[in-house]
Amino acid sequence: MIVIMVLTTDWVRLLIVCVFFTAAACAIAWFTGLTSPKPFLKAAVRAVVQLAAVSAVITFVLTHLGLTWAFLVVMAAVATATSARRTGTGRKGVWVALAILAGAVPALGLLLATGLLPVEGIALIPVGGILIGGAMTATTLSSRRALDTLSERYGEYEAARATGFGERDAVRLIIRGSAAEALLPPLDQTRTVGLVTLPGAFVGMLLGGAPVWQAGALQIVVLLALLAVESAAVATVVELVARGLIRRASQESEVRLT
Repeated sequence: MIVIMVLTTDWVRLLIVCVFFTAAACAIAWFTGLTSPKPFLKAAVRAVVQLAAVSAVITFVLTHLGLTWAFLVVMAAVATATSARRTGTGRKGVWVALAILAGAVPALGLLLATGLLPVEGIALIPVGGILIGGAMTATTLSSRRALDTLSERYGEYEAARATGFGERDAVRLIIRGSAAEALLPPLDQTRTVGLVTLPGAFVGMLLGGAPVWQAGALQIVVLLALLAVESAAVATVVELVARGLIRRASQESEVRLT
């Protein structure tokens, strides 16, 4: 009876805190004119529904290696769709999948090949999710910055073309610096780990009873893997934008006119 009362109290507290944080985000965004509350409400509801759904199936998925790989494919597909929508590139958004997978797949393969990551669902899904998620964020940020810069500095692009640069080289010259800004978050996270932040993999292993040194070793591997993965994503985005494979519709017409 006491256990039931405690669990009930915990759920009530959890609900109250979640509602408070969501309402706070909406209120701050609304009253400061940053954006409407709608994106925050949608994100919160989706998070609850998705985590509930994943919680319902994750135990079954983790016990079947084939389903684990399928789950990772779903993660990559959702990451691609999310990034493509954020970049506003329409049908050409499918190319962002290349940027997301360019670093995530080799990094995951290396971890498996060296034996640092066991071929088990309980390890593959969280680490794979971290790598794919990091690649998605870097791809979205670098794509948006690169495409915005190409529009804002289009005169410089035309000047570069006039002086003999090819389209690819002219675009790369304009967008590389702004696209690289997407690497600032992972660089700062790596520089300040342990001093400002204690990332999830480290905390999760500690809560699971792993030795401190083992948790720290896993976390540093994950952080350095993320640096490589996100660098590969940004570099791929620069190349794809330069080759015209990631462009907004308005930018395609502008380039054709030149």
